[in-house]
Amino acid sequence: MPDPLELLVARLLELATIDEATGMRRLPPERELCDALGMSRGTLREQLAVLERLGFLTRTQGRGTYLSNPSYDFVRTFFAIARELGHLTDEEFSESRVLLEEALAEAAARRATPAEVDALRAEVDRMVASQAAGDDDDAHEADVAFHRRLQTVVDNSVLQFLHEGLSHVLRDDIAARRLAVAEADTDARTDSIHYDIVDAIAARDPAGARSAMRRHFGGVTPGARRA
Repeated sequence: MPDPLELLVARLLELATIDEATGMRRLPPERELCDALGMSRGTLREQLAVLERLGFLTRTQGRGTYLSNPSYDFVRTFFAIARELGHLTDEEFSESRVLLEEALAEAAARRATPAEVDALRAEVDRMVASQAAGDDDDAHEADVAFHRRLQTVVDNSVLQFLHEGLSHVLRDDIAARRLAVAEADTDARTDSIHYDIVDAIAARDPAGARSAMRRHFGGVTPGARRA
């Protein structure tokens, strides 16, 4: 049976009109909504407030209330709070990110255009050069940009939603991992192995891309939190 909030959204879609200026779905005034839905103003406001917190509704002073595309804030907040409360563990988050990145690499090997491959390779060039120059911050930014480009190549909104939430909750772990590699004075294989991923994507080798991504994360202890 559908959730009451889902039923409300279905009715709101029926009652909404398209704003010609923005192309967004605009809701009627509260009084009209209450009459159409058979709800009290207090109950309606509570339900609309929930949709607003989830990012599915925006209110603009003087312009009205609109149904909108959600931002990533909700999944970021959900994952962060669930982690703090112990409902989702560090090990689960870390493992989920590795599995998701492997899936993205595999899908990218099937979909990437030559231009997209070149863009991925350019991010690895920047990553390796910055790390060699001792610019850890720029190397980290290039690393993040590389994985975001993989999302763009795959172009799956569900996977992107999950990736944003996982990246947010693991941001400290990701930065700490890069710092640990730098302090250990390794051969920077953590960065250069990204070339293996790009090469497999360029060769349209899904299994090779997944394998290379797995090797990239191979030295990580899932869920390990560092001070």
